[in-house]
Amino acid sequence: MAPVKSKAGPCIPTNGVANTFPGVRSTFGAQVSEKTIYRVEATDKTPAVALDPASGTVSIKGTSIPENADGFFTPLFDRISSYAEAPATRTLIRVELDYFNSSTAKYLLDILKRLEDAHASGSSVVNLEWVHAEDDLDMQEAGQDYRDLLEFPVRLVVR
Repeated sequence: MAPVKSKAGPCIPTNGVANTFPGVRSTFGAQVSEKTIYRVEATDKTPAVALDPASGTVSIKGTSIPENADGFFTPLFDRISSYAEAPATRTLIRVELDYFNSSTAKYLLDILKRLEDAHASGSSVVNLEWVHAEDDLDMQEAGQDYRDLLEFPVRLVVR
């Protein structure tokens, strides 16, 4: 089955259902539920993204220097917002970026703050794993900055 294109990039079908946005008909004619796994493949300028509402996992991995940050991150933010309305009991966000620009930093904070709302309401216990290379002090510092800005546990993980 061929990947389905979205504004955010190619989405990988899971179990034969295209991963698009809530309320949007896929190219296969199936209605996509808010519990559908959302995936975006990595490119040279955008990270791989996976949101699995059933398991409560969010993964962002790669390089993030999108030419159109709004076009890339808005669909993810929308899916995270939908997820945060009825999240899993526990939510684990794993961010493993090699490099990201200031636009990404802003959108990433918006996404994390939306999940912080779910944490604060008690609807989900949210944890962030910020993964960085041992010798990458910039990425380590970025993780520390997010830890200071967020009201849920942030664990720095050396890969």
